[in-house]
Amino acid sequence: MSNETQANSARNESNTGDRLVRAGVIVFFVGALATLVTVAPLFLHTSPFPPIAYAVCMLMGVGFLIAGAGVVTSVRTQRRAQSAAG
Repeated sequence: MSNETQANSARNESNTGDRLVRAGVIVFFVGALATLVTVAPLFLHTSPFPPIAYAVCMLMGVGFLIAGAGVVTSVRTQRRAQSAAG
């Protein structure tokens, strides 16, 4: 019974890591798209966007951190499962 509980717990934590990675990728791409949109007026010689548009570009870094946290969570979960099994 104890092994089943540990396996289910490890599976749920692994899913949490996977979800964090997916969410991080989505946030990263939203920030990348915002960066492309924000930089476009510089090349098109139009008026620049307001400063809040530049703040949205920071989502690239936030997404990268979220995805990194998901990877770390997955690694820790796998190590815990290996040490419990062996």
